[in-house]
Amino acid sequence: MLTELKDILIRCSDTLIEDALGVTALFLLLGAALYLPHLV
Repeated sequence: MLTELKDILIRCSDTLIEDALGVTALFLLLGAALYLPHLV
């Protein structure tokens, strides 16, 4: 099982980085949207 996971990570490393950046961007936008009403 660990070798299968390692193979998956090696094959999809580029898309995993892009997905992680996308998730981070979504959480930042969510945090900004939730914080915005406090500024008004």
